[in-house]
Amino acid sequence: MSSEWFPSTRLKDLLLEHVRNGVYKEKKFHGRGSKIVNMGELFGHSRLFDVPMKRVELNDRELEKSLLQVGDLLFARRSLVASGAGKCSIVKQLAEPTTFESSIIRARPDPKKASGDFLYYYFASPLGRESIGKILRQMAVSGITGSDLMSIAISCPPLEVQTEIASFLNAIDDRITLLRETNATLEAIAQALFKSWFVDFDPVRAKQEGRAPEGMDEATAALFPDAFEESELGLVPRGWRNAPIYDLATYINGAAYKAFEPNAERRGLPIIKIAELKAGVTSHTAYSDVAMPAKYRIETGDVLFSWSGNPDTSIDTFVWHHGEAWLNQHIFRVLPHTAKERSFVLQTLKHLRPVFAELARNKQTTGLGHVTVADMKRLLVVQPDTGVSEAFDLTVAPIHERIFENDKQAQTLAALRDTLLPRLISGQLRLPESAIPAPCAKV
Repeated sequence: MSSEWFPSTRLKDLLLEHVRNGVYKEKKFHGRGSKIVNMGELFGHSRLFDVPMKRVELNDRELEKSLLQVGDLLFARRSLVASGAGKCSIVKQLAEPTTFESSIIRARPDPKKASGDFLYYYFASPLGRESIGKILRQMAVSGITGSDLMSIAISCPPLEVQTEIASFLNAIDDRITLLRETNATLEAIAQALFKSWFVDFDPVRAKQEGRAPEGMDEATAALFPDAFEESELGLVPRGWRNAPIYDLATYINGAAYKAFEPNAERRGLPIIKIAELKAGVTSHTAYSDVAMPAKYRIETGDVLFSWSGNPDTSIDTFVWHHGEAWLNQHIFRVLPHTAKERSFVLQTLKHLRPVFAELARNKQTTGLGHVTVADMKRLLVVQPDTGVSEAFDLTVAPIHERIFENDKQAQTLAALRDTLLPRLISGQLRLPESAIPAPCAKV
């Protein structure tokens, strides 16, 4: 695959300095100091803004050589799967000194020669992925080297055209980001309502004090009791019961990754791991056309609970919005007993995220932790009457529907971006009014 319009330039000729591997520090230096980009951030944030990260203490020499700047490109130096090696992210925002770990390669574009955003989109395109594939080394894990990375020949338009292309694609990604931020606000509203009804018991307290519960009609208010009773969990609304979180739904674990016989040719259905729960189906997602049992097949609207991984970044509950797929192990497909209990079960799991994270942290080994079925059978929650959980679903379901619509729009924009990306990068498609001055130096 080659450019129809643009000559090629080696990556090394577009950089300010030689590429650099990240820092490795013993465990005793972790937990304080500078933020550090780990593989979780690299794979979870293609455009890396100021997000929560772990910390590591650096000495003066490391601070001088290993800090990041806005516009830096970060590449996965190695990965357990070939599709992950060479994955590229770009640093978009830094609020404080930030470094990167040893499994990551940093490339720093020269702003007089190349747009960092353009190079990021190049490596996200089929052209870029093909270039990475040619330097991939298959050992115990798939990997790339810095010297091989710098030797890649890049289809290189003039800087002005690079900037135009990157600005256009960034505008699409900014809109996608805005939709996701809106969804985060909507999820916060749903969680606040859950907390009011089922944690703080505001409607019950209001009725106990002779007041009308706020934010609901009389019919809904009538569903709540007007008194509390003692229980194992303390005072709970009268008539409600304590139940293990495991009893609220049926939990189906995904299949072992190897059982899917993964392929990189996008045959069959995508295999959903924790990375896909965070970012959706991407060019790094493996597929499977193996005839697996139906219980491992998920579809849009399914509630998924990742019970194993980094306690701070991976233990969480998600709603799948990306069509039919296969479910990998370490993730539960959560099936509420009735459709009208779905919102209550979903928000209960989301509310318990800090509890799950602490449970996982207590079993943490090599950075990973897990929540067991035994944990879920011991963990009690307050379960309301059916009428109350159904009323909650009627109230919150429209919020979930809005979240789904926003996510669908984001998917449409992402599909548009991914369709235009290779054509713009290769020069097959030109943006209106693009002025093309002298080309980059040829290889």
